[in-house]
Amino acid sequence: MVDDGSTDGTADLVEALGLPGVRLIRQRNGGKPSALNTGIAAASHDLVVMVDGDTVFETDTVRMLIQPFADPRVGAVSGNAKVVNRGGLLGRWQHIEYVVGFNLDRRLFDLAECMPTVPGAVGAFRREALRRVGGVSDDTLAEDTDLTMALCRDGWRVVHQERAIAWTEAPASLGALWKQRYRWCYGTLQAMWKHRKALVRRGPAGRFGRRGLGYLLLFQTLLPLLGPVVDVFAVYGLVFLQPARVVAVWMGFLLLQLTMAWYAFRLDGERTGPLWSLPLQQFVYRQLMYLVVVQSVFTALAGSRLRWQRMERYGSLPAPPSPTAPVPTPAAPTALADAWLAEAQAAHANDTVLSPGSYREPWQR
Repeated sequence: MVDDGSTDGTADLVEALGLPGVRLIRQRNGGKPSALNTGIAAASHDLVVMVDGDTVFETDTVRMLIQPFADPRVGAVSGNAKVVNRGGLLGRWQHIEYVVGFNLDRRLFDLAECMPTVPGAVGAFRREALRRVGGVSDDTLAEDTDLTMALCRDGWRVVHQERAIAWTEAPASLGALWKQRYRWCYGTLQAMWKHRKALVRRGPAGRFGRRGLGYLLLFQTLLPLLGPVVDVFAVYGLVFLQPARVVAVWMGFLLLQLTMAWYAFRLDGERTGPLWSLPLQQFVYRQLMYLVVVQSVFTALAGSRLRWQRMERYGSLPAPPSPTAPVPTPAAPTALADAWLAEAQAAHANDTVLSPGSYREPWQR
């Protein structure tokens, strides 16, 4: 564990626990890339697994993550991040986005051999591959995307392991969501510009450039920029043209989205109940994501520098009652750490390992 000058007491808590096999490294605040590079430098094995501080692994996540490294061409493996705080409309919408917009996309990128991002929440890397690309760069605000693109350009295969499950906290307010996605989008644009030369390369680097960067440019940049225009024309059609035809087209598009979302949920072993909120997502969440892209593009074109923005943490990972680990109150400074520790102790006591396709909510296990 690397403490990058944190002031929330997490490092003191880890040190007090005295967990076997856990090494605590303290350093002055230098940013997330600096902390990751410190951890990589201290690693003593050929494979390195990274996890964010707001993420919890399943009992067999690490074992699943390292399986693809049996292929010597694989340099990195992306895990399957899931939203744990999926209550309320905003939580359900992000849950849908993770399953459909992220994990389904990664399956496609895996098949096309052009994975653009190994999420910082759950990913594994070959240390030799990290050494060859110079470790984690601080050139962009999306260090995970930047690193993955560098690995692809260096000729390494990057794959997706859907059975490597990790539970992560998602923003619980529109303001926090805006900050997170603004940083993600702006950082992705930075990484795309940094690695733009891959478009004219040959071999694996060129394949990534033309497939991966082309996909990001078309579907995550250009189309979202046109999204508000499409919405304006739809409203104009409802008011001044033939509303029945506009509604019919919108219903057809929604049916296509529902079908694809149902398929993605089935692939991910998730219950399809939250999909009832998908139609509502079209009226708030989608427009918010469009505006994030618009602001990111204009910020990039203006040459402005976006600073790293601290995310809110909620301690939303629940812990079952235990005689050795009392349930913490949300107001406690170490509530999140206590909840994770209690869940880990319960999982160890029950020796629970989920088989593929039998994933359940954390509070049901």
